Amino acid sequence: VSGHYDSRASDPMDAVSDAPGADDDASGVAVVLEAARVMARRRPAATIVFAAVAGEEQGLYGAARLADRLKAAGADVQGMFTDDIVGSPTADDGARDPRTVRLFAEGVPSSETPEQAALRRSVGGENDSPTRQLARFVRDVADNDATGMRVRVVYRRDRYLRGGDHIPFLERGFPAARFTEPAEDYAHQHQDVRVIDGKQYGDLPEFCDFGYIARVARVNAAALWTLAQAPGAPRGASIRTSGLTNATELLWERGPESDLAGYEVVWRETTEPEWTHVVRVGDTVRHTVDLSKDNVFFGVRAVNRAGLRSPVAFPAPLR
Repeated sequence: VSGHYDSRASDPMDAVSDAPGADDDASGVAVVLEAARVMARRRPAATIVFAAVAGEEQGLYGAARLADRLKAAGADVQGMFTDDIVGSPTADDGARDPRTVRLFAEGVPSSETPEQAALRRSVGGENDSPTRQLARFVRDVADNDATGMRVRVVYRRDRYLRGGDHIPFLERGFPAARFTEPAEDYAHQHQDVRVIDGKQYGDLPEFCDFGYIARVARVNAAALWTLAQAPGAPRGASIRTSGLTNATELLWERGPESDLAGYEVVWRETTEPEWTHVVRVGDTVRHTVDLSKDNVFFGVRAVNRAGLRSPVAFPAPLR
């Protein structure tokens, strides 16, 4: 999980003018620091990396460097979040939505190869990338009374023609998503600090809502901690296609977790955005469902003895 500690004035090459960067993105760095403080005395089952990166405004340089290092090390990154512009629930017209945070999640993977694209066109799955599964997971565990927030998942990589520090992770094949406030006030980001006709411009702390930032931190903490305690998404998930049948046989690899209890098979209509059906299949590596793979989308997720579930793995065809 990361925020970025660089900021900018109206001109991105202006290295002289005051650029407080309170919302963009001291708010995100504050969320990361608070999550690290809360979790510092606890021992998660998986590693959680808390990062603050530089150079986002100049070209995502810090995030790209971090993603390169993790890729080179062969790290098993089950999910990455960037908190970028999470400081205020107030829009440019004064409208407020203090109980919502947006989570941007791409569909077609940025790292998709031509071979993977051809397979996707054949079997579908535009809405079933690892990042979309990660977003569903976040909504399941962090959209509740404990966080006091609604997680509004947006089916885009980022805001329209814009980008953030999750993109270098996506480009290297890691599931990654972006938390951002519900509506932005553009007078308080990427602006020289100045007053025009009585209106204050500039990304100043006075325009941040610290109660809102705290609730965004709760959403992050719920997602991070549950991911770290839950099993990893099943590997090698596949659907057997060697014979024509109206039943569907799913296969996957057993995970290495010592507290693994078993697996669940999920499915939904192809027009549904969320998983609608689930069946517990036990500690096994295959299961047959009396439904046609042609008519619905399937997935597999792991469950541990505490009842925590992994993100869903979307199966590929196995010939």
